[in-house]
Amino acid sequence: MGSGRHTGALARAGFRTFGVDIDVEAVRGAVMRLAAERLVIRGWCADLTTYPLPSARFELILVTRYLQRSLFPALQDALVPGGVVIYETFTEDQRLLGRRPTSPDHLLERGELRAAFSAFEIIAYTETVERDAVARLIARRRVCP
Repeated sequence: MGSGRHTGALARAGFRTFGVDIDVEAVRGAVMRLAAERLVIRGWCADLTTYPLPSARFELILVTRYLQRSLFPALQDALVPGGVVIYETFTEDQRLLGRRPTSPDHLLERGELRAAFSAFEIIAYTETVERDAVARLIARRRVCP
């Protein structure tokens, strides 16, 4: 959830939003800032490896600039059938730009994000090196397995 930039944009667009971050101050700050705009944001401070998202609960999951590979299955499971994931994060090409992050733990390998969501219907996928090196994915959980 971080500062709530994306959560706020989704709430302004009419989505009921639920933001998660491990940092309690980030959650508290985002909820308070967005409440000042009269936006209702549900914030949850949690480590998703310990307290996973509920199964088949969300119609949309948005992840930006964050990579924790062990969460891929839980993110997929948290979507309702027909639900959509939008995911953008750094690729290993980020190192070529001399910018952070640089640890392999925080950088996708080429094609890795697409492969992680291969059971989903891929709506859009790109890997690019612009200001940052990122992979972007939009994918829909299939209604029938």
